[in-house]
Amino acid sequence: MKIVFLLHNAYAIGGTVRTTLNLAAAFAERHEVEIVSMMRHREDPRFGVDARVGLVPLVDTRVGSQDSRYGAFAEPARDFPEEDKRHRQYNRLIDIRVREYLERCDADVVIGTRPGVNVYLALFGPRRALRVAQEHLRHDAHSKQLRAVLARHYRTLDAVVTMTGADAEVYRARMPLPGVPVQSVPNIVPAPRDCPPSDGSAPVIAAAGRLVRGKRFDLLIEAFSAVAAKQPDWRLRIYGGGEDRDRLQSLIDGLGLDAHATLMGAHSPIEPQFAQASLVVSASDAESFGMTLVEAMRCGVPVISTDCPLGPAEIIRDGVDGRLVPVGDAQALAEAMLELIDDGGNRRAMGAAALESARRYDPDPIVGRYELLFDELRSTRLRRSWLRTSHRYSASLRRRRRALLRAARALRRPRPETPTTARRSTTRRA
Repeated sequence: MKIVFLLHNAYAIGGTVRTTLNLAAAFAERHEVEIVSMMRHREDPRFGVDARVGLVPLVDTRVGSQDSRYGAFAEPARDFPEEDKRHRQYNRLIDIRVREYLERCDADVVIGTRPGVNVYLALFGPRRALRVAQEHLRHDAHSKQLRAVLARHYRTLDAVVTMTGADAEVYRARMPLPGVPVQSVPNIVPAPRDCPPSDGSAPVIAAAGRLVRGKRFDLLIEAFSAVAAKQPDWRLRIYGGGEDRDRLQSLIDGLGLDAHATLMGAHSPIEPQFAQASLVVSASDAESFGMTLVEAMRCGVPVISTDCPLGPAEIIRDGVDGRLVPVGDAQALAEAMLELIDDGGNRRAMGAAALESARRYDPDPIVGRYELLFDELRSTRLRRSWLRTSHRYSASLRRRRRALLRAARALRRPRPETPTTARRSTTRRA
């Protein structure tokens, strides 16, 4: 079986890039796999690509590249939806190249990995192939306008795959897609190589992610200030880069934590850093999945996370391999950290449980779930096609019925009397 992934930019750093490369490498054990990158902005990918996986960049966006000399390169994209926030990164040349690639594509399965790219898949994807849209962001993270566009195009695909079961339920409830099953399959998080698990003894708390407001590192720093007051030997290390760095550094300085909390910058891979910690904490307001949580568990480190939508509650078993605390509650976050700092035995037991629990995200079971999905989609293709056609026919009948009712009401409605008709009516009565 040949499987093709459509990726925004395989040469960049990002959670979707990393998880797609992990899944592609796992599929490559048994199938032919190719990754198609919409664009290429550097010579080599930031993350390593499995040697068995083909990589096809469609448009070279580097300054002075051959592609940049085409007129279509300077024109805005027409097929990539304007409602997708990455629309400005796309151009007409990418539209053309994507269409050309997909029209000659001989894959058995084509998987899109972000909303705008999934629209490409719906528009141009080969009809003989299974066309699957992955959603790495939550349904509610999309704007209302983008959700309307996606609902129209996703109805033509074979399946939608979310990263969590909770998000799949939201899609089923708020975006009805007749004949298009919505299923959840979590990301693959492979065990780190050459990275012994943490022994839970280092007085270090780690956190990682983009330094943006939604990740609530400010809440974590505030909570840690209460921890540092009672446990001055413990340190907080925050890994990642982003637009909020200066604000977070000012907060650290303002709370007098400059000797206790450090913004470490971006690190990849992150597992060696987690293995040097005894706790990993996430204070996010929302998570589509929670890759860093599983990566920490892979290192034998218990995780304390806000119980935010949608991923943490499906990853962490509260009190067994980590802790869940209310969203936005700095006091609860501090208390959970202090609880595990004070109880080293429980902390290490949770770390061991986390290491065992993380095996759910091994490559083999995740690939197996996808293969079962593909088999089901093939066997139900005719029935799903009939469901889509039946729904479109019913919707058309409903629209015609509503139009007829509106027309009937308009005929029954009395016409407003004008001065001319009033005079004629008076004349007739006379």
